[in-house]
Amino acid sequence: MLSGVLTALATPFTPDGGIDVAGLRYLVDRSIEGGVNGVVACGSTGEFAMLSADERRLVVETVVEHAAGRVPVVAQTGATSTREAVSLSRHAQECGADVIMVVSPYYDPLSLSEAKGYFRSVAEAVEVPVMLYNMPPQTGINLDADTVGTLAREVENIRYVKDSSGDMGQATQLIHHHSDYISTIVGWDSLILAALTEGAAAVMAGTANIVPREIVTVQRAVAAGDFSAAKAEWARIYPLIDAVLSLPYVPAVKATLGLLGHPIGSPRRPIEDLAPDAVARLGKLVAELQLEAAYA
Repeated sequence: MLSGVLTALATPFTPDGGIDVAGLRYLVDRSIEGGVNGVVACGSTGEFAMLSADERRLVVETVVEHAAGRVPVVAQTGATSTREAVSLSRHAQECGADVIMVVSPYYDPLSLSEAKGYFRSVAEAVEVPVMLYNMPPQTGINLDADTVGTLAREVENIRYVKDSSGDMGQATQLIHHHSDYISTIVGWDSLILAALTEGAAAVMAGTANIVPREIVTVQRAVAAGDFSAAKAEWARIYPLIDAVLSLPYVPAVKATLGLLGHPIGSPRRPIEDLAPDAVARLGKLVAELQLEAAYA
């Protein structure tokens, strides 16, 4: 069972725009050494929509190989067509991913009936556990709690949902009304403490590329029932997490890693690098947290 903290891995790029395999391996190690309970390849933080199908396969293969069983690997395999999602899902299963995560098609908004048919088809094409990925701002469709619960009851290997709606009320309904059938993973970084306190099985965070150890500290404190310690650590790291979320997100994640001495390249164009004043703002917060020393 997936639990705890999962890092939604960024995808490093070389100066000429290719996949930086060495940089990707570094991010896997950084997260695992920080204590996370799993890593996620080709999620939104990983710029999957900017990658070709072959590049997505390379990223998943690299992450699975380098994780080497140290933690579970989740591979995001959703696509704009059922056919491509099935192909990517089967590849992820064959190369050893532990769970596949499937986002709804993200160009033409689907009806709920179409979305449910898509998820059923992908899940039935593989044997590994499946995680529904609910990302309404990008897909134009919200998988409400009852829809998720129905799918989990009807399709045996749909076992997880990553709720990135940003709606803590919806996440709470999933946790309290459907946990006998599906485990809820909250994928909205600003809700990490709230989600863990409410009883989410896990949180999935792109900012865990930056502060894996600190987010794990929050999660472990909640698990131990030490809510004062969890709240104190969350209060310490929240300003940086909030700043990353308030800025163009992927550029901010990559810029912050660069500030820590671990550049992983620019976002893939047309997404631009973070503006210098925004980088300076992040640099001030990184300095205040003394992250360079913490991860030396």
